[in-house]
Amino acid sequence: MRRFLDSLYRLGGYLAALQLTVIMVMVVLQVLGRILDKALLTLGMDSLGLQVPGLAELAGFLLLGATFTGLSYTLTVGGHIRVDLLHRTLPAAVRRGLDVLVALVALAITGFAIWFSVLLAYDSYDFGDVSIGMVPVPLWIPQAVMVAGLVLLAIALLDVMIGLLTGRLNQIKDEAPQE
Repeated sequence: MRRFLDSLYRLGGYLAALQLTVIMVMVVLQVLGRILDKALLTLGMDSLGLQVPGLAELAGFLLLGATFTGLSYTLTVGGHIRVDLLHRTLPAAVRRGLDVLVALVALAITGFAIWFSVLLAYDSYDFGDVSIGMVPVPLWIPQAVMVAGLVLLAIALLDVMIGLLTGRLNQIKDEAPQE
């Protein structure tokens, strides 16, 4: 089960990296297309019009997907920003209790976000909502990716909370118990 969960979190990280890579490729192609068009115009030739229509909007959807699909992976490798000035001065038992409380609150907030994101995605699907940019993207698609990322985060938070309660983890940002 541990390997399955870690693979699931890694999959979220890979999906986030893939989406960021697609954004980079689109932007690079857009820039190269503009440079080529400018060069052709300078040489007195017709431009080819090499532009990615709706690039900003598509990049925004991909960034949304990368953000949400990467949340669980980032949590499990300790990559989330954490201010621990007070936390590190507390005794281990209090620190663990505080981490369980934080994981519980984060899980509740994530559950709330999942519920309303599912409702939003369903409404977008039901009404046939599409984006208003040059490329009409059905809005339920990026919203479904957001829901999937939130579900992965909820699984990771539950995993962390169980790890804290069973002693497998010493604190939230640990990958394994300290010896």
